Amino acid sequence: MVGVISLALTLALSLAAVLSFAAQSERTVKWGRFLTIGAFLTALIASIYLLVLIFQDRFDIAYVASYSSKELSSIYKFSAFWAGQQGSFLLWLLIHGAAGLYLAVRRELSAAGMAVYMALMALLTVLVMAKSPFVPNENVVENGMGLNPLLQDPWMAIHPPIIFIGYALLAIPLVYSAAALLTGQKGKEWLPAARRWALVGWSFLGAGIFIGGYWAYKVLGWGGFWGWDPVENSSLVPWLVAGIFVHVLRVAQIREAAITMVHLAGIFAYALVLYGTFLTRSGILGDFSVHSFAGTSIGMTIAVANGLVLLAGLLLLMVRAKSLPQGEYYPAYGSREFIVLLGALLLVFMSAIIFLGMSMPLFTQLLGKPAAVDTDFYVRTTMPLAIAMLLTISCALLRGYGEGKILAGGLPLIALGIVGAGCGYAAGVRQFMPLLLAAASLMALGATVISWRRHGINNGGMIAHAGLALSLLAIVLAGSGSQSYSREMTVGESYEIFGHDVTFMGQEFMDGGKEKYYVYQVDGQEVKALTKLRANGEDAAREPAIAKGLGGDVYLAPTPPQDNGRMQMILKQGHMSMDEDFAYRFEKVSVEKNEQGGMTVTADVAITDGNTVEHADLVLVGTRDGGTAKPVEIYGGQKRLRLTGVTQNQKQIRIESMPSVEAESKQPITTNVSVKPCIWLLWLGSIMVCVGTLWAVKRF
Repeated sequence: MVGVISLALTLALSLAAVLSFAAQSERTVKWGRFLTIGAFLTALIASIYLLVLIFQDRFDIAYVASYSSKELSSIYKFSAFWAGQQGSFLLWLLIHGAAGLYLAVRRELSAAGMAVYMALMALLTVLVMAKSPFVPNENVVENGMGLNPLLQDPWMAIHPPIIFIGYALLAIPLVYSAAALLTGQKGKEWLPAARRWALVGWSFLGAGIFIGGYWAYKVLGWGGFWGWDPVENSSLVPWLVAGIFVHVLRVAQIREAAITMVHLAGIFAYALVLYGTFLTRSGILGDFSVHSFAGTSIGMTIAVANGLVLLAGLLLLMVRAKSLPQGEYYPAYGSREFIVLLGALLLVFMSAIIFLGMSMPLFTQLLGKPAAVDTDFYVRTTMPLAIAMLLTISCALLRGYGEGKILAGGLPLIALGIVGAGCGYAAGVRQFMPLLLAAASLMALGATVISWRRHGINNGGMIAHAGLALSLLAIVLAGSGSQSYSREMTVGESYEIFGHDVTFMGQEFMDGGKEKYYVYQVDGQEVKALTKLRANGEDAAREPAIAKGLGGDVYLAPTPPQDNGRMQMILKQGHMSMDEDFAYRFEKVSVEKNEQGGMTVTADVAITDGNTVEHADLVLVGTRDGGTAKPVEIYGGQKRLRLTGVTQNQKQIRIESMPSVEAESKQPITTNVSVKPCIWLLWLGSIMVCVGTLWAVKRF
């Protein structure tokens, strides 16, 4: 009840704050600030209460039972807070409320702006209440299902909160825009504050995207650092549109005629945040994304919220359009204003293309045949735009605002472009467009160096643009320049692959058999590929082994053999069955209810090697999503057995015989070996983009 009451109070206080700010008298505005603080505190209470429920193993709450368990370590219990839809919405609400608290205390936003901001908070509260994390569990269970093994990673504690900080902060530029329109403000006084908040939100959302890319790079099955997954794109598109907002706003500070475009970009940036949330949480992407949430009834609620924000923003802009500043957007075609606006237009095209691609499952579902575009579509359509964008960056960095002279520094940049194409070719890139992208990347990098010499390094924008150029260069080198080769490897044997000496050292089992490592040596450097195991010994999540170096990464992805020396057998009660080593007889079975809400089956199996007889109790623990069976060693670890099934009349069981841990660790393994030239430049460039963007905040 504490959580439900807290959310109800958050909604009531948010709506009361909207009315107080809307009245715009000194007394009501003061009350509005107190109500804003109260709304944050009640959202905080709800959040703390959910954490308490998780850490106290309150499996009578459906959300806790779905995403936590007694065995989870503290860091993953903490991460379970935002592992599901309900918790992640509550996290978003909490961050939105914290930003509202800051705005209320600092009093830097007008009453009209605070009214809009708290209206958005009320909207988020409705979304949380529509899919509440405090719903009681219909089933009585003693333990929860736990966190998906793929999500049991330290990055799970970092990546989602950073993404949601970005989402929440992108509401503030929208609010500044709405406040200016509501009050009929025609000037540019609100632009610096809006740009500061946009830069902070843009930086956090970008950091979340880059961290997600690094996390995906170290997990097998997620498509590498960028797979053009619809869920990935749902964060990328608002990030790109926020980039349009930041750049167009800079032009508007000099040319007020561009303020209309600033309003448009602010509206669409936040509307696209909500649209991406709708796509990922409505279930539409369930068959097309490895990251999406399961479909729920909340999808329509999010769609309505998205429609309200977009329509209200556009309607307000249409009403005020005639009163907004008019005039020239740029003084001349060679001016920096023109080049920056051209770059923004390229970002519009890129955003539109990615938007259409990620929305294709929705559009085609309306026609009755859901389908998604392949990754080649994105590569073919966005690469020319990325090249053009890098060229505009090169030109813009060499100009000052208001200048229309012929651009200087062209010859050195052309020379750098040739060097960039040469670097790409040396890394193994042979396609024309990627080579052109490498050339344009180095040209943009060179332009930032020239600009630094002119203006000094104390410029965050220069650092961010250099980071972007470096990242795109790394994508060309590590993507198009990547080479891959698969072969079976025997323990202790060395293989020469792409100029690297690779040796498979065998397998190691750790953490009581919950983790398995495939151990390699690459040029003398030991690296391990982690496989997380379920209780039944099957693979739950896999990570590659990565040997890092200045020249790039050597990426090793092991693929275990299909049978792995395992064999299934059906045993009838009282009858003998044999394999090449032992004879087995199923003696009896017992069934009892377990704490997971299912049944635990224990089968007594007698085993003989012809000389002695052993008995093994094989246990199958039934759960709501299937069952788990931990392997049992027999005859001093010579072999392992596990129970995989039992008939309804309990007269037959199915068991699986498995090789010993030692024998399995020495089995040959097929390994895909790939080289990722200069991939570290991508991580360096990503850091530079985020740090440079934050650094730029201090200028405004």
